[in-house]
Amino acid sequence: MSYIRFEKINKLFGTNHVLKDIDLEVEKGQLVTLLGPSGCGKSTLLRCLAGLEQVTNGHIYLDGQEITDVIPRRRGIGMVFQQYSLFPNMNVHDNVAYGLKLKKMPKAEINQKVEEMLGIVGLSDKISQYPAQLSGGQQQRVALARAMVTAPKVLLLDEPLSAIDALLRKNLQIEIRRIQQQLGITTIFVTHDQDEAMVMSDMIHLFHNGKIEQSGTPEQIYTRPATKFAATFIGNYNLPSAAEFNRVFKADIAGQDVAVRPEIIQLSTQAPAKTDGLLTAEGKIVSHISHGNLIRFTVDFDGLPLNADVVFENRLDFGEGDTIFAAIKKDLVIGL
Repeated sequence: MSYIRFEKINKLFGTNHVLKDIDLEVEKGQLVTLLGPSGCGKSTLLRCLAGLEQVTNGHIYLDGQEITDVIPRRRGIGMVFQQYSLFPNMNVHDNVAYGLKLKKMPKAEINQKVEEMLGIVGLSDKISQYPAQLSGGQQQRVALARAMVTAPKVLLLDEPLSAIDALLRKNLQIEIRRIQQQLGITTIFVTHDQDEAMVMSDMIHLFHNGKIEQSGTPEQIYTRPATKFAATFIGNYNLPSAAEFNRVFKADIAGQDVAVRPEIIQLSTQAPAKTDGLLTAEGKIVSHISHGNLIRFTVDFDGLPLNADVVFENRLDFGEGDTIFAAIKKDLVIGL
């Protein structure tokens, strides 16, 4: 039996139907990401689980018990928001200890748990400092420690890294994943950043207009998008019509459109040998641009422009206007 289960969840704000018949399950110990653009319903579902929003209809179960109408403080759920909401007049120790004090734990036990948790998040040396003395990343880890120190049944993270600069954000993604795995705590993470979801998740649920568009592991979501929206939101797919792609590559891919990842298009200055399962076409280089360790070439194949990614060290000696040949493994092309 799943640890968390949402059954036919609907949520309306007036006439705005934000969540539409959501069925979703989370296994114990997983880190599950709700991914999607702003306004798609992912944060609303998180708040319904926490009890901060009441569902219009449907049922929510946690560890075998229905919690749909249980008040928030009795659900055993910890939550970290985009705004960390640390108490500015309390030092790190007292911020982390706050929930334990509300439970009226003995002082010695509180101190022990706070010290252990600060060790896990790497802030043992900041125990006496105040939020204003900490960096954004350190404040985020204090908020994380405060949410976890009470040993909640579930940890909810609502875009907690969106206000942090890019390099620190990548480091914290790895740190949060490490801490989650170390403690084995069931975690639901909300983000609109597909790279963040790929790095951190056991499972991803992609939301679109109040519904789950696709669910799967990061690899499944990335390599096998189920819909055009999924292919648009995940990765950098080429999305030509099936008719145009089949015309140029003399293929028979079924569907209205096709999804082709830039990295599966192999470019060469020589025409590739024709073999079973290999689609080929001739084109001309239109432009190229650097993307980190990749060069992205835009190639015109008889009126069909496609992007192809080549690793810097593998770059061939060609440029704009040059004739180029492409080879694509047919089984990697997805009909939509």
